[in-house]
Amino acid sequence: MKHDLIYQIKADFLKTLAHPMRLKIIEELKSGEKSVGYLTKNLNVGQPSISRHLIALRNAGVLISRQEKTSVYYAIADQDIFTFLRPIALMLRKQFKSSEKVLRTLGKN
Repeated sequence: MKHDLIYQIKADFLKTLAHPMRLKIIEELKSGEKSVGYLTKNLNVGQPSISRHLIALRNAGVLISRQEKTSVYYAIADQDIFTFLRPIALMLRKQFKSSEKVLRTLGKN
């Protein structure tokens, strides 16, 4: 029973990350803190939409925020998120390479 709660917490965290825009935001913040305005402009997304994603990531503990006058700035809370995401990228590259080999073989028939 106690373990079910742990699995639920892990699943909820992964659900938070499971959105292309949220992964883009994380990648954009890899180089350092950015304002909401900067992210809106750079990711070509409306302010209400980007704010929803930023809040979800902050609530999950992925991001931290601070306010300076009228601007809100976001940054990565723990750089270990990249240690977590890197193996996923490596696994996907392997899968794509494998699929590419299969497709080349099919093309020869």
